[in-house]
Order: sequence, then C-alpha cells, then structure tokens
Amino acid sequence: MILIVDSGATKADWIALDEKGEQLFLTQTLGLSPEVLTKAVIEDRLANNFELSKNKEKVTRLYFYGAGCGTDRMKKFLKEIFSDFFPNAKAEVKEDTYAAIFSTTKIGHQGIVCILGTGSNCSYYDGHQLFQKVTSLGYIPMDDGSGNFFGRKLIRDYYFHKMPQDLAMKFAKGYDLDADVIKENLYKQPNPNTYLATFARFLVENKDHPYCKGVIDKGFQQFVNNYIMQFELATKVPINFVGSIAHYLKEELITVLKRNDLIVGVIRQRPIEGLVEFHKETI
Repeated sequence: MILIVDSGATKADWIALDEKGEQLFLTQTLGLSPEVLTKAVIEDRLANNFELSKNKEKVTRLYFYGAGCGTDRMKKFLKEIFSDFFPNAKAEVKEDTYAAIFSTTKIGHQGIVCILGTGSNCSYYDGHQLFQKVTSLGYIPMDDGSGNFFGRKLIRDYYFHKMPQDLAMKFAKGYDLDADVIKENLYKQPNPNTYLATFARFLVENKDHPYCKGVIDKGFQQFVNNYIMQFELATKVPINFVGSIAHYLKEELITVLKRNDLIVGVIRQRPIEGLVEFHKETI
C-alpha cells in the first residue's frame, strides 16, 4: 500500500493506493506541522484516524508533503514518528512546496509556485529543481497574504479601532473576540497560526466591503513584492498557486497579478489530486 499525504497547518489529506495505482481509501487528519506540534500530539492524530490505524502495517511507501518540513531536523523528526507508526513503510518527507509544484507544474516546465493557505510560501521551479530566495521564519514575521496574515490584520484593526464600525459589529457577532480568549489561543494552545487563519473566513465572506477589498489587495500586493518579485523571471513564467486563500479569493488575486504584469497560471485549492497523478506515473 502506498500513502500520499498533503499536510498543511490546518489539515492533512491522505490517499492510499495499491501497487497498480488504484485508490483504496481517502481520509483526513488535522495538520501535522512539526514546527508547532509535539511528538505526542502528532502520534495522537495518527492513532485517532480509523483508516490509518487499521492499515498501518500494510503501508510499504509513504510520501509525505508538509508545512514546516523545510529543514533536515524537522524531516528527521517526522520520519522517526512515521517509522514507529508505519513499521513496514519507507517514508519520504518533503516540504509542502514540492506538493504545490508536482500538482501544478509538469516536469520540464518552468514556473513560480506559491502557497496561499494557512501560511504562505513561494518557489521557482526550473523544470527539474526547486529554488527559494526567501527562507521562511514562520507565521509571526512572515507568511504574507496567508490566512493567518489576514487573521492577524483583522484582529489588530478591530482592537486598534481601525475597522469600520458596521464591519466591526458584524465581526464581533461572528467571533469570540474577548482578549483573554484570543491570548489563550495565541500563547497557550497549539496551532496559533491555524487559529489566526480562522478569522480569514470573515474576510472572504465580506470581500465586497470596501475595507475588506483594501485589506485583500494590500496583502496580495505585499506577497507579490516580497516573494514573487524576488525572482528575475517573475514576469516571464506562469505563477501557480495552491491553498484555500488563493482559491476563495481567486478573482482578487488575479487582479493583483495582472496589475503587476504577471502570468496567471494554475490556481488549485488542494494539491492532493495532482500529487496522486504525479505518483501514479512513477508506480
């Protein structure tokens, strides 16, 4: 059995294939980001999934693409956990950027591949190799244009009284904005980046409001300036995206890309389908 996994900070999609490439099952767990989760939490999320627990000894190959897997230390950390949970599997761990590349860009083709989901990232793919000019420092100083970036912006504007009154009242009705609740989730609970990203739904639902339009436009322009424009071929190759923010704010994203003379490529909510097709070709 072959397991293919695309894990963001919020959730992880798992697809199992047999040796002929036929799908056996599809399941989902909470995200398994090694940068923000302990070994115990990751093990618990694996063990609490029925399909994974039932089939763990049948797995022979595991291809895991995940947020927070950009360093050798984090890859080793996850491989050790997978080795214990899937005793017969050979595990390969790559950062989620590779999932974005393999699901949007054909081997041999050039492109810039971006992630805009709970977090954000951007890489150049020359058709064979991945190149990054920005080393991610995580959600606190970086992640421009992401769900947690927009969530942080909304909370700050609400507390600094910069959000229009009509929208602020609506925002307060939809979320528990008590200071103690926010601080509890940010500083004491796991996955503070995922918590921040939950507020981005408000931005999507109210994207036609002038304030929200401005926040979205400035956030995407900041992503373009800081991430995409670092590459010399930025205006010469397609710009591809994966992630919920790119998907749900697709029209707004395209507007910003075109304004910067960038070529709009593939925009996909989740890369798992493309990953399956990629690995089927190698079975």
